[in-house]
Amino acid sequence: MRTRPSKPICPDMEEATADVAAKKQQSSAGPDSASAYLNPSYWDKRFAEEEHYEWLKDYSHFRHLLRRHLRPFQSILEIGCGSSRLSEALAEDGVSDITTSDISETAVEMTRRRLQAKGLKGINVMVADMLSLPFEDDHFDLVIEKGTMDVLFVDCGDPWNPRPSMVEKVMAMLKGVQRVLKPDGIFISISFGQPHFRRRFFEDPEFTWSFEYETFGEEFHYFFYTLKKGLKQADEADQNCEDKLTLPPIDYFHEELGKEDFIFRTCVEELNL
Repeated sequence: MRTRPSKPICPDMEEATADVAAKKQQSSAGPDSASAYLNPSYWDKRFAEEEHYEWLKDYSHFRHLLRRHLRPFQSILEIGCGSSRLSEALAEDGVSDITTSDISETAVEMTRRRLQAKGLKGINVMVADMLSLPFEDDHFDLVIEKGTMDVLFVDCGDPWNPRPSMVEKVMAMLKGVQRVLKPDGIFISISFGQPHFRRRFFEDPEFTWSFEYETFGEEFHYFFYTLKKGLKQADEADQNCEDKLTLPPIDYFHEELGKEDFIFRTCVEELNL
């Protein structure tokens, strides 16, 4: 039986407390508090100054995991594009129907200009809130988010008993994703969050998707979650059991862990431990 640690740590937080000094040197738009991550105006300001940044590594690091799910004529939605180049990488890999979105109008306009300058077609860029996706039901073959949902966890409180307000937001996002996916669609979530914290959300009875995960990275590991709509199994609770989970080693000096410390340490501070 898994025992509860005496000092609970937010899922995304401790592993990534180190994602956090190098980036401050790259951008002056770092927040003054964790709550800023939940404010669209923060992202507008940041993307006005930040030309390019890849949360949780660029496409080349997880391409081998994602390519097995890609088909040339499928429709793909990226949630939270920011200043990432993921949509461009997917287009270069042969995907012809891509919608990339962000809550920040600044990020969307910046992405449009960049794609236009490169002459890339087949990528629709639009403003969209991940908590209220403005798309029809059963619309996309594949939905992908990379570090976007992690932002919601800055307000988690105790990760073993997270705040109801945070739970409501995470569930709203996931319900929206399942709704816009086609009956046999796939949701890919790339995250710092460990399976024993993400499982309670991904395996909620409201969802019909299966639950699998893999890791990528070397000294520091990231989680690649694959959720296939309509394939939930009755005995799935026994798969990837958390009691069998061996957590990857934590490298607090990882190159990515430099600036975004608020998003990973907030809950520890708020616990007053």
